[in-house]
Amino acid sequence: MALDLYQRLGLKRGASEAEIKKAYRSLAKQLHPDRNKDNPKAAERFGEITSAYDLLSDKDKRARYDRGEIDEDGNPKMPFGGGFGGRPGGGGSGAGAGFEGFPGGGFQGGAETADLSDLFEGIFGNQGRSGGFGGFRQRRAPPQKGGDIGYRLAVSFVDAAKLAPQRITLADGKTIDLKLPAGVEDGTRIRLAGKGQEGPAGRGDGIVTIAIFPHPFYKRDGNDIRLELPVTLKEAVLGGKIKVPTPDGPVMLTVPKGSSSGKVLRLKGRGFAAKNGARGDQLVELRIDLPADDSELRAFAEQWSGGGNPRASMGV
Repeated sequence: MALDLYQRLGLKRGASEAEIKKAYRSLAKQLHPDRNKDNPKAAERFGEITSAYDLLSDKDKRARYDRGEIDEDGNPKMPFGGGFGGRPGGGGSGAGAGFEGFPGGGFQGGAETADLSDLFEGIFGNQGRSGGFGGFRQRRAPPQKGGDIGYRLAVSFVDAAKLAPQRITLADGKTIDLKLPAGVEDGTRIRLAGKGQEGPAGRGDGIVTIAIFPHPFYKRDGNDIRLELPVTLKEAVLGGKIKVPTPDGPVMLTVPKGSSSGKVLRLKGRGFAAKNGARGDQLVELRIDLPADDSELRAFAEQWSGGGNPRASMGV
């Protein structure tokens, strides 16, 4: 018997989100194709657990799965459980089981046999009448595509800003180069057509969810990038050109004379790409960095008049 989604991850129904994530990470580390290149079974299991995690990590899909509305591939289940043999939760089957309240207690022949053709005609139209009740039972769902396989792709902050191509290993062990879309964000999903599981109507798709790593000094603000840039007191007072890091490499930036901490300078087109392809800007906020113990600076400050009261506008 095929394992349900919880069993694939070694869990019981009712497991918490944290337990699901922990189980998936542990299994994915063991079964990843990069670590099992000579073991096709591991690649197959990797696809199964990834597909299970992709569905169970989605609150809405998990709730529908727990209610029995969708199957392990995320496809809707057949109405009435696929047949009319017994009552929900009951063990009865065969001609005499289920449909209590109808004369005869079931579908066996005789004078008291219920005529259900009108009932099914009301639900399913004239197709329910053609061929009698037996004709209705022969209706089958159209062939389904194979299930989708979910992937998580970690992308560096700089690569996401530059839309640098990413290499991903699929469940079958093959690798492909993936182009990041304009407007990419943490959580963006990319569909890889035909990279899922096999099915009667063809292969499902691969669903790649992007996870953008945080950066040690860049911060994203919409499509702009913010950077707090340390400058010396001399650079702030006298101004001049200084080198500034950007996702595309260092550039020269002109600091105006007499700049204070908090002053924001703009580098055009150095941010993230919007969905229309236009890139945001990099906003550079100056932060004056004073040395902890500089005798020359201390001597200058002692003989300097101080430059007035910068808090006068606050009434102090």
